Amino acid sequence: MTKPECIIEIEALHTRFGNHIVHRNINLCVHRGEILTLIGGSGSGKTTLLRQILGLEKPSQGSVKIFGATHTDSNFNLQRKSIRSRSGVLFQQGALFSALTVFDNVALPLRELHMLSENMIRDLVMIKLDMVAIEAEHASKMPSALSGGMIKRVALARALALDPELLFLDEPTAGLDPELSASFVELILTLRSEMDLTIVMVTHDLDTLVALSDRIAVLADQQVVTTGTLDEICHFQHPFITSYFKSIRHQSDQKNYLEQPWKTVPMPS
Repeated sequence: MTKPECIIEIEALHTRFGNHIVHRNINLCVHRGEILTLIGGSGSGKTTLLRQILGLEKPSQGSVKIFGATHTDSNFNLQRKSIRSRSGVLFQQGALFSALTVFDNVALPLRELHMLSENMIRDLVMIKLDMVAIEAEHASKMPSALSGGMIKRVALARALALDPELLFLDEPTAGLDPELSASFVELILTLRSEMDLTIVMVTHDLDTLVALSDRIAVLADQQVVTTGTLDEICHFQHPFITSYFKSIRHQSDQKNYLEQPWKTVPMPS
């Protein structure tokens, strides 16, 4: 059986801020084409790890390799532009630039290439907006005039502007009501299939976790304590995992999540 390709490979990663240790000896591989979800308690270092993968922060020790290039390589800066053009990021609150219109927010990464005419940029922006179900009439609006769901979709259009291979989602459905959350999940699944995306996601939302995750990596005790499918994770014996899914079961009973077969979550014994 062919070993899956690691599009992201983390080896022996340690993170320390002064005397505070965030990560100890983290090893993780993100397979090409999968959706890998990071879960963990508050302060477990999920966002820090995401920032290190993106090259926004440096680990104290260890390496992060993305598309075969390590952040500490001497020639990494030469490859940074190529790596960024192959990656897209959807931030938790969308992070749209408030002084730019919807159109200009999505156009920004295209303009930074300094290779495309304004006519081509206009066509590409409208294609991306259409992909995320934002109608052309909204292109001239400012972010302040958008609903929460529209902000997420515009931010997703911007993340996909350069047709990336790798997409990072930080709490993609946070702040959305259940109906909007479900439609956003369906959108991500559709785009994943159409664009052959590899996705790394951080989420606390049960429906999002179940609907999108191929594998889950659990951050606890300053480490990745286990990775696997949802069923494998649920049956892994660890205090955080047991507590996490028990709290989810309580929420599920309240919200009737488990009435739909595709949302059924096996609980740890």
